Formats: sequence, C-alpha cells, structure tokens
Amino acid sequence: MNTPARLSLYGLGLVAAFGTAFLVSGAVVPDAVVADRIAATEDGHGGGHEDAAAAAPEAAGAALPGLSLEADGYSLSPVAAPAAVGEEGELAFTVLDPNGDPLREYTEEHEKDLHLIVVRSDGSEFRHVHPEIDDAGEWTIPWSWDEAGTYRVFTDFTPGTADAGVTLTRTISVEGDFAPVAVEDEVREATAGDFDVTLSGDLAAGGSSTLSLEVSRDGEPVTTMEPYLGAFGHLVALRDGDLAYLHVHPEGAEPEPGQVSGPTVEFATEAPTAGRYLLYFDFQVDGEVHSASFVLSTSGEATAATEAPAETDAPAESPAPADDGHDDSH
Repeated sequence: MNTPARLSLYGLGLVAAFGTAFLVSGAVVPDAVVADRIAATEDGHGGGHEDAAAAAPEAAGAALPGLSLEADGYSLSPVAAPAAVGEEGELAFTVLDPNGDPLREYTEEHEKDLHLIVVRSDGSEFRHVHPEIDDAGEWTIPWSWDEAGTYRVFTDFTPGTADAGVTLTRTISVEGDFAPVAVEDEVREATAGDFDVTLSGDLAAGGSSTLSLEVSRDGEPVTTMEPYLGAFGHLVALRDGDLAYLHVHPEGAEPEPGQVSGPTVEFATEAPTAGRYLLYFDFQVDGEVHSASFVLSTSGEATAATEAPAETDAPAESPAPADDGHDDSH
C-alpha cells in the first residue's frame, strides 16, 4: 500500500480518484437528478443497454463519481446474474475500454485487479468479493441471492494504462418478496461472527476527523488481526440516499507477511456533505474474513459554503439585485 490512505466519501464537485482525498464544491445536485441517473442504469436483471451518462446531464455524471456506468472513457457492460432468490448461477460482466473493447489489462491494487462491491439499495446485504477474469475479458463469480430487492453493483479497478482508479456501477433487480430494512441514524456497535466491533469518532461535514474501530471477542481485545488484501482492515463508505461509494483502507504502512495487529484500526475521514453514511468494515482473523456494519450521521453545523450569509445593514437606497433568471442557491 502506498502512503496512508484517507477515507474520502463521494460528494459533489471535484471527481476524486480511488484512495484520494475528496474536495467538495458548493453546489448540490438535486435528488431528482440522482434518481434519474440511477433509474437510467436499471436494467431489470442486467438485460438493458441504456447509457446512464447519456440519459442525464453531463455535469451530473462528472459530479457524482461512483454512480455512473461510464467514467474516464471506460464503461460497464450489463450485469448478468440469477433473476430470483435461491437461484444458483453466476454474476458476470465486462469492463469496456475507451474503444469499446473488453479491458484485459489492469493494475493490481490491494492485491487484486478488481474489487466487486454489491449492496442492496437499503444498505443491507453487503458483499465485497473478487471475481475471476477470462481470456476474453469477462469477469465471473458463482452467485446466488439471499434476499430480493434492487441492488447496486460497484466495480472498483485501475486500468493498466491509467494513473488513477475508476469506479463503475449498475443497478439490477432480484425477484421475490422485498422487505426493506430501516436505516437508523447511528449504529456504533456491531457483531460479526464471534466478534464485537465498536466504532468511535464522528463525521463532520466539510471537515476531517478520525474513526477508530475496535475488535473484541468474549470481552477480550483481539490482537491477532491478519493482513487482508494488503491491509489490516478495509472500510467501504456509502452515502445514504444516493449510495455514492469509495473503497478505502486504514492509516499505516502495509503489513509484513505474518504480521498481526489489533484491536484497533483507524481511518482518516472527510465527509463531503452533511447527511447519513453507511460504513462496512472488513477484517480477517484465523484466515476468515468478517464484516461489520455501522451508520453515522454528520455532526456539527454546515460549512461556511453551505451556510446562509449573515445579515448586514444595507443602505436604504441600494437597489435590489437584478433577477437574471438563475437560481444561485446551493
């Protein structure tokens, strides 16, 4: 792993590359635009061929990385997957290069050429896995669904000739009775197998903070956390409402083979906008990977860029600003 990675949550403004800090502009894309883009990527069970980037304004595509099936010239094919709960099959897709050909060359990041994240629209049913690629450039992995609903599929990778990573996504639906899970405003304690995980720290909109995750078992701190994909822990953050995505890693140098750590892993964080965030922490002990889920809402007041300006005493004769037909509010 390179220099300590900072957790950067996708927001609006400057497009952030994988593992880099996120900077936010003052503008917020309306929820309707986000909904339109997500709807444009929906293709039932992966059979649609609509290009979400063409279905929504170009500016929205640039401002919402991780929500598009096309970025930097690369695009994600329709995703094939079992149609219903309990049906056995495989999940398959192809990443296309700027020429429309299957991408075959990748730069390894965190010991894998591609990271696949699948999560239901309500934030439940989270999976972080690693499919295999064949000679034709198609990625596949054995797959079945435990629950029905609408799912977001994220592919996180670095093309072999690129300087930065790319995150592409599609939406697919799974037949069956759908019972959405209510999302709480805050969840700081979670159970993952035999382990208890506690999250401390806060997210501040527009500011930096540190999140700490502490792992214990039977009331005792766990100090045998093993390297997993080149780190002692991984954190995926999704912004509730649009599921903007970034896969991140903890602070610290890459662990040496055989090295263990624990019970605490820390992440430097920057929340780009006020709101609620869904966090998924993966760690490995005794050769088995465990995942713990959390929810945090930003604390503190809005940043200066989003606060209303203070009232001032203007001269009585000052004319009102002309209405130029543009809405300058953010």
